[in-house]
Amino acid sequence: MTSKSLTSLMQRKPVSSYFVQTYVISWLGAFTVAAPHWVRGEALPKMSGLMMFPVMLLGPNIAGIVMTGTTSGKDGLRDLLGRMSRIGSRLWLATLLLPPALVVGVLFLLKTLVSPVFSPNRFPIGFAFGCVAGFFEEIGWTGFAFPAMRSRQSAIGAAISLGLLWGLWHAPVIDYLGSATPHGDYWLPFLLAFTAAMMAMRVLICWIYSNTGSVLLAQLVHASSTGALATFSPVGVTAQQEVLWYALYAVALWAVVLAVLMRFGPTLTHLGSGASNAKSA
Repeated sequence: MTSKSLTSLMQRKPVSSYFVQTYVISWLGAFTVAAPHWVRGEALPKMSGLMMFPVMLLGPNIAGIVMTGTTSGKDGLRDLLGRMSRIGSRLWLATLLLPPALVVGVLFLLKTLVSPVFSPNRFPIGFAFGCVAGFFEEIGWTGFAFPAMRSRQSAIGAAISLGLLWGLWHAPVIDYLGSATPHGDYWLPFLLAFTAAMMAMRVLICWIYSNTGSVLLAQLVHASSTGALATFSPVGVTAQQEVLWYALYAVALWAVVLAVLMRFGPTLTHLGSGASNAKSA
């Protein structure tokens, strides 16, 4: 396939092209980190497992920039940069408190009603990890993928679909997320609970973006979400207990999503809101 025909395909199939690039770059990068251990028949050390994640961040980042340039040229890249440098109404900054409030609230509930093992941890450097993930990933997920998907379906449909694909994108590193690693027999239940939580969080990020047009705010909310999980996740839980608290966290997030839908509807916006600033890719 020539460069010209490949560009034409990417322009005709922007959403599919974005996800193919994202998954290939991310998963191939993760495999490259893990491969030396697998070739030697070794179990993957936890540190190597964690190192797969920074490499995976390149996928949505590179794919978002490439697809924006391919479909919208220099004007699209300038627009993306503009959306990464504005917040919109400062009132939306309050949404940064949602993830840590829900994480801590769920853990305190479980600590009180189930076991002290669910006591929230205190690892503030976790928010630094969140900042890195939020900055790199949202260039693709919010900067390109959501606007492109929303132009072809409802906002809520695009948000849920993107959330599912975002959650499953974590599959290569799912065994190294959380405290109870590896998850053993609870690998699949943890993946499902984690993905359910990420789908709800993605809907909330898309709601915020739809009303502000701010990729920067999406990056900050993502950083708050990842940072809260890294900072407050209880360290003494078993794999089964970790599945439980992630599942309850997902329920709490979906309760917030339901409230948003009751107030804003499937467009995720009010008429006359800042949604007009959230341009389609």
